[in-house]
Amino acid sequence: MAAPAKSLRNVAVLTLGCKLNHADSDALARRFAEAGCAVSEDPRNADAVVINSCTVTHVADAKARQLVRRARRLSPAATIVLTGCYVDSAGQRLSLDEADLIIGNEGKPRVVDMVFRARTGQPPAAEAAGERPGLARLRTRAFVKIQEGCNDVCAFCIVPRVRGPENSRTIADVVLEARQHEAAGVQELVLTGTQLGHYGRDKGWEPGPLKLLQALLRNTAVPRIRVSSLQAQDFSEQLLELWQDPRLCPHFHVPLQSGSEHVLGRMRRRYDPKTYRSAIAMIRRTVPGAALTTDVIAGFPGETDDDFEQTLQLCRDMRFAAIHAFPYSIRRGTAAALMADQVEQDIRDARVNRLIALGRESGRRFRETLVGTHQQVLWEESRENTWIGLTPNYCRVRAVGRGAVNTIDNVRIDGVAGALLTGVIEPRGRALGLAS
Repeated sequence: MAAPAKSLRNVAVLTLGCKLNHADSDALARRFAEAGCAVSEDPRNADAVVINSCTVTHVADAKARQLVRRARRLSPAATIVLTGCYVDSAGQRLSLDEADLIIGNEGKPRVVDMVFRARTGQPPAAEAAGERPGLARLRTRAFVKIQEGCNDVCAFCIVPRVRGPENSRTIADVVLEARQHEAAGVQELVLTGTQLGHYGRDKGWEPGPLKLLQALLRNTAVPRIRVSSLQAQDFSEQLLELWQDPRLCPHFHVPLQSGSEHVLGRMRRRYDPKTYRSAIAMIRRTVPGAALTTDVIAGFPGETDDDFEQTLQLCRDMRFAAIHAFPYSIRRGTAAALMADQVEQDIRDARVNRLIALGRESGRRFRETLVGTHQQVLWEESRENTWIGLTPNYCRVRAVGRGAVNTIDNVRIDGVAGALLTGVIEPRGRALGLAS
């Protein structure tokens, strides 16, 4: 006898990892909402919990397992779904009793259908009739995936294995999604992908990123467009000249990984320290005042003390607004996992701690340069009669005054408080969006 059907009204979608994962989660959330579900990020009392996992390090793997167990503890009767990169990375080694459904990246388009069938015994309606509970406003920014997959073979990276080869969406598709977000009142689009600088390369569209940004600027009116990440070799004067349009956020995330030419070669990165320095100089020359952030790996196999000191010095010279530092993590199936000269874990940890300390100091110095300036801030939340929001150059601001979630106001920056800027909302500041 078949088990009785259960209700599926409340769905929690939880995300680990990169902005590309956030874009995938947003798409899942929209599909659940279209099927009549109320969607949030709160797993308590949910009928189903979808966990979109990351596998870039062993720590990310552990977080995915912990989140599955936490979801089961908070909602014992829920249908728990694990999807994303950890599923593809672990393969047959993955065994989680707490998860009811385990679905890899290729299966993400079928997640909503599979959850409905597992929970209710029926497929979801194409679109729920009448007024839908809808997607709770989780953020004021929308993540738009423009491509995924990677054809590079960086020695440390498992992404090509779990995301597959490069696959770009058409410009028309991206613009259509952007306009849908605009119609919904979103104030900032964040363009995501595995290799944004390779956008269109798999289809022979050259230069893809330039043409896409031109089309978005021409065919949408969203106040802000942010490019989530570009490699050093992706920059050109022609591309950067687009940032003369103030709608493009003056924030560039440019992964470094190492400042040593020797280590970059072993990593199979497609730039050297000289190329990286030239790219940063080009950005600063073309987009004055831009915030520059980066990723750095500490303790890659074969990294010597001198190699690491070169990395520290390059990071000092670049004056980054933020450094995302990680100890090297062995990933099965990558070339680096087979290298004999693995660095001891305690050395990796000590090096990453030095990078984190440098990043904190570098970030503080950058924020201090903004004191006394006026910044356009997109408000995301309020706490204790103050407003928390984000500047175009990706600094978080806490300000007093009259604000509203999902609007943009002019703020006079008057100080730095830890990782936050502080300020006062200008009384005559013009809100650029509509309150949600």
